[in-house]
Amino acid sequence: MNNKALCLVAVLGSSGAFAATPGVHWTYAGDEGPENWARLTPEFAACAGKNQSPINLEGMLEADLEPLNLSYNTLASQLANTGHVIQAAYEPGSYLTLDGRRFELIQFHFHVPSENHVQGRSFPLEGHLVHADPDGRLAVVAVMFEEGRDSAALAPLVAALPDPGKTKPITPAVDATALLPEGLEYYRFNGSLTTPPCTEGVRWLVLKEPVSASAGQIEALRAAIGHPNNRPLQPLNARIPLQ
Repeated sequence: MNNKALCLVAVLGSSGAFAATPGVHWTYAGDEGPENWARLTPEFAACAGKNQSPINLEGMLEADLEPLNLSYNTLASQLANTGHVIQAAYEPGSYLTLDGRRFELIQFHFHVPSENHVQGRSFPLEGHLVHADPDGRLAVVAVMFEEGRDSAALAPLVAALPDPGKTKPITPAVDATALLPEGLEYYRFNGSLTTPPCTEGVRWLVLKEPVSASAGQIEALRAAIGHPNNRPLQPLNARIPLQ
């Protein structure tokens, strides 16, 4: 990993966003909420960009998308509550191969309710698996959760939920593969980080098949943050999602 990528890993912040301005306070509601992010500081100007996330995935174009090539060989053993998301740091050595490039899995985190919608449908929970390549480019694998039976993969995370600003060990450590559905077909679009500074150029891969989580697990993740943590949908503009 080169110096640029090492710096990227060091500054990936609360929800996969760059902690470029750690002193700038932002929220999901009120004067510092999403509609005002771009005005809080010049470093957040991209939040008013034309290729922002999340989106409503509709009008998809049929495309010959490459199979999702995941090599998750390590685990997540620490869970943090940043006040914006519940986030698990991933140990080095796991990666996604996409567009001929290797994107290391850095962390995964959750949004309650979902940020992206699929043909107008919102889900009660969405997980984001954040990857970075050696040049600092980002790729996010998104998985939707629908309410149903308990998720065995979420169980150790829910059991380890820390208070805001705190970190706890995850026992047993979690394999991110367990969070994913059996089928790995996906929608693809070009977007951004969903939190400030809303950096664009992010490869988004939204899995078509949802997985299950219980109402209690979903509520526990929401309660740990204390409020919904989903950015409102952003305009598609000239983008056409692929499938």
